Amino acid sequence: QVQLVESGGGLVQPGGSLRLSCAASGSIVRINYMGWYRQAPGKQRELVAAITGGGNPDYADSVKGRFTISRDNAKNTMYLQMNSLKPEDTAAYYCNARITTRSIYGVDTADYWGQGTQLTVSQ
Repeated sequence: QVQLVESGGGLVQPGGSLRLSCAASGSIVRINYMGWYRQAPGKQRELVAAITGGGNPDYADSVKGRFTISRDNAKNTMYLQMNSLKPEDTAAYYCNARITTRSIYGVDTADYWGQGTQLTVSQ
C-alpha cells in the first residue's frame, strides 16, 4: 500500500513564494513519473509540472519561469518551488505519481494521488 502526503500549502501574498512537498511511503520498488496538478473551484484539474524518473522536468506554460519541480529519490519526495505567485495560482494542489510496488502477490505499477493541499494567493 502506498501513501502520498502533500504539505506546504497556505496563504501567501501576490509576488510571494512557497514550496510544496509530496512524500511517498509504502512498499515502493521504484517511483517513475511524478507530477503536480491543481484544481481551482469550478475548473478542471490541470497539470502544473511533471518530472520523470530521470529528473527531466516539464511545465505548464502558465508557470514556466516561476515554478520549479524537483525530486529527491533517496527520500521518495517531490517538491514544487513556487515563486512570483499570482492570485490565479490559487487552487488545491495534488501530487500524482506512478509507482511500482512489491507485495506477496508480486510487482505492480499503478498511479497514486495525494489528498491535496490548498494554496491561496491573496492580499
